[in-house]
Amino acid sequence: MSSLAAKQTAKPAPALSKPGAELLLDALEEQGVEVIFGYPGGAVLPIYDALHARDSIRHVLMRHEQGALHAAEGYARSTGKVGVALVTSGPGATNAVTGLADALLDSIPLVCITGQVARPLIGTDAFQECDTTGITRSCTKHNYLVQSAQTLSNTVHEAFHVARRGRPGPVLIDIPKDTQFETALYTSRENAKNRNCIVLPELDRNKIDQTVDLMRHARRPVFYTGGGVINAGPEASETLRKLAAATGFPVTSTLMGLGAFPASNPQWLGMLGMHGSFEANNAMHDCDLMIAIGARFDDRVTGRIDAFSPNSRKVHIDVDPSSINKNVNVDIGIVGDAGEVMEALLAEWNAREKQENYKTARTNAWREQIDAWRKRKSFHYEPSKEAIKPQYAIERLYQLTRGKDVYVTTEVGQHQMWAAQHFHFDEPNRWMTSGGLGTMGYGLPAALGVQAAYPDALVIDIAGDASVQMTMQEMSAAVQHGLPIKIFILNNAYLGMVRQWQELLHGGRYSHSYSDSLPDFVKLAEAYGGQGIRAETPDELDDKIREMIDTPKPVLFDCVVTQEENVFPMIPSGAAHNEMLFGDVKGGEVSDAGKVLV
Repeated sequence: MSSLAAKQTAKPAPALSKPGAELLLDALEEQGVEVIFGYPGGAVLPIYDALHARDSIRHVLMRHEQGALHAAEGYARSTGKVGVALVTSGPGATNAVTGLADALLDSIPLVCITGQVARPLIGTDAFQECDTTGITRSCTKHNYLVQSAQTLSNTVHEAFHVARRGRPGPVLIDIPKDTQFETALYTSRENAKNRNCIVLPELDRNKIDQTVDLMRHARRPVFYTGGGVINAGPEASETLRKLAAATGFPVTSTLMGLGAFPASNPQWLGMLGMHGSFEANNAMHDCDLMIAIGARFDDRVTGRIDAFSPNSRKVHIDVDPSSINKNVNVDIGIVGDAGEVMEALLAEWNAREKQENYKTARTNAWREQIDAWRKRKSFHYEPSKEAIKPQYAIERLYQLTRGKDVYVTTEVGQHQMWAAQHFHFDEPNRWMTSGGLGTMGYGLPAALGVQAAYPDALVIDIAGDASVQMTMQEMSAAVQHGLPIKIFILNNAYLGMVRQWQELLHGGRYSHSYSDSLPDFVKLAEAYGGQGIRAETPDELDDKIREMIDTPKPVLFDCVVTQEENVFPMIPSGAAHNEMLFGDVKGGEVSDAGKVLV
């Protein structure tokens, strides 16, 4: 038989069976995973052993499983990709719960891989055993317990599909240790069977037409945008800009949506909600047409529901059908991808523009009213020549980083709100913060995730002295992995937002909100192998910030600020948008709106 004939009659080589740990890494590679944030333990050692033999996936060793999840969040939020975390069973999984819940509330696509005890030991109270799928059922979009290596690779592909489709969110895969050793054939992404995790209906043309009808008759319209615009990709943010330019409508945003619309644009009203701008909150209250795009009417935005935008027609655009009419009843609900719906609205608007010659004079009085509200300068504060005001610190940080490739994460508290008010974003995916869960300790590990994605970028965690200590150990991970994040601490020695509420709502009784044994952050940075910098006066602040920016390794910047500064404006709990407080109110006094605070 000729060699050619032999080749023609030869049987294909049999598919190669592999251990579950190898199948897992093969699936992650096919999904395009470049980095995993994790912490090893007994129940995931086969996976770590397989990982040791590969250089295709980078592993960042975190110091706590919560940090691993937040780092994966930062990576996902800044890149638009699915973030991946790997932790062990028992306490490894339970330590990850906070990060999972955070990602679920903020719609961040994650895949968290947890180890589990061997299948025969499940239910025996074995060492480091817990019911991971049961514990995480309420804080994940979906979760899996992999019972066989034969289904492992398919499960991984399906998990990524679920995490990124529809409203993004975290998915957990729990893998027993013996499943990691068991051999099976690999299922490719192309051949994987994916559950239809969300069925989006075809775009309802009637609702598009009805919405444009409302838009063309509105006298006081506003676009209310949220994190869903950013989740829909950079194209959606670009479409929002085109839609705003075509209509001339003003735009406001939730905390999670900052950057989808440029802060430098004259149509920008600023952030709305509890610590939003005077013009944004009044526009939301007085508008006659509100178009909510990728926002979920969170209580920090709506204030008192029965007084929320009382005289407006409301349109809600969201990829998640369960969000529509959940918190606020709307006139038109459109289920769909934010970018696709805005494209349809823009096309219909432009088509009618050619036919009807729409006149913008209808909204002239509205623009004049907004300009009048702007003159209130609601983020104004009294400067000081002797001490650093926290607002001033953020302003100088913003000015000195302009023109650089900057990404900002935050912890949670006063500093987070000051950052939202005084650090301005013109592009999406540059602002990473914990919105829904309000997780103290989020910012430092999230910054590591961003820096891992963008090694040459300037990544800054704007922090508070209390919040940053919740995950301070991740400074060690930053040094070990050469991730030169900058941690800019507004140090007022208080649990700042707790102290503010105690002042305004509890008669100034500061119960356990002062820290009188803070670490020396400069020495702490040096102990970890990083750089420590401290600024205590306004005169030295700029030079110290420049030093921080130019330092090629992780930096802890201890910015000592005035201790009793409050975040204003503020809508007190239970008040309406037009019942805002400013800096001349003390506990128990009466607000501008005539509401008593206690």
